[in-house]
Formats: sequence, C-alpha cells, structure tokens
Amino acid sequence: MSLILFNKPFQVLCQFSPQDGKATLADHLRIPKIYPAGRLDYDSEGLMLLTDDGKLQHAIAHPDHKAGKTYLVQVEGIPDAETMARLQAPLNLGDFVTQPCQAVRIAEPEWLWPRNPPIRQRTDQPTSWLAITLQEGKNRQVRRMTAAVGLPTLRLVRSAIGGISLATHPLMPGEWMEVSPKDLNR
Repeated sequence: MSLILFNKPFQVLCQFSPQDGKATLADHLRIPKIYPAGRLDYDSEGLMLLTDDGKLQHAIAHPDHKAGKTYLVQVEGIPDAETMARLQAPLNLGDFVTQPCQAVRIAEPEWLWPRNPPIRQRTDQPTSWLAITLQEGKNRQVRRMTAAVGLPTLRLVRSAIGGISLATHPLMPGEWMEVSPKDLNR
C-alpha cells in the first residue's frame, strides 16, 4: 500500500485521463494504479493525496471520517470580526448549509511558493490571507463561502489533510513524495 503526497499545480485537473487539452495528474505522476483520495478544483493548488488502496482512499475522502482539510485563502478585502464569525458559523450557500469550521486571519506563509501565473494585483484593493479548516468538502465550497461574506477568493491552496501538511513536507508544485498513512492521524 502506498500513499503519495502531491503538490498539485494551479490549472491541473485531478484526473489521469486527458480532457480538452488541459494538464492532468498524468503529466506529473507516472506511478501505476494510484488514484486521488478526493479532488481539488482546477483553479486551486496544493496538497493532494493519492493511493493504490481503496479502503484508504475512502477513509481519506469520505466526510464521515472527519479528516480536517486546511486551505490557505488569499481574498480580496480585509475581514472584520463579524465577517470572520460568519465564516466560522454554518453558512447558507443556497443549495446547502455549511458545517461550522475554523477560520482565522494569517500572514502569508513564508514557505508558500509564488503562483504561476501570478494573481492579479489591484493597487486600490487590499488583500488578506485566511486559514480555513473544513470537516466537509463540497464542490468549490471555500470559494463560495468567501464570496458569500464579501471576500472573493484570489488564490486557494490546500495546505493540509489530517496530520499531513505541505508546511512540514515542503514540495514545489508538481513534486510528490511517499508518506506513511500513519501521518494522517498525527
């Protein structure tokens, strides 16, 4: 059984089969019979886990197993205490209500790589960084949450799943390494 930590670059599909000429996992990983344990949007970057073990894949990806997923989010604007409280509380996104989550303002992490291409910079609009940890993971949930509170997402990087983090396993986009499944519970 293997567990692969992969740093997914911006604008790479979380699948191995080609689609519309877009970059996929096959462009970065040449390991036979591994599959993603969960997904990450095309426009998002960061930590993905892949495995050749179906039970482990299910345990990582299924929300019933409560492996917290932490996202570093650069947003347009500066959130106040009320906005942060709204992010942390259940938030009605129209088609579902989010579970409570952890959300804190942070400084841009020193270990974070520059995005290629860079995000747009507007001199009249300040940006800030948030760390949001979810126990669930609906389609485009973090982007929808920040938009719902008036903070459009500019950059989204998944930094951790359970006890596995890019802060402690530094990889550049497109790089991967094998890790122990025991690391998930640390």
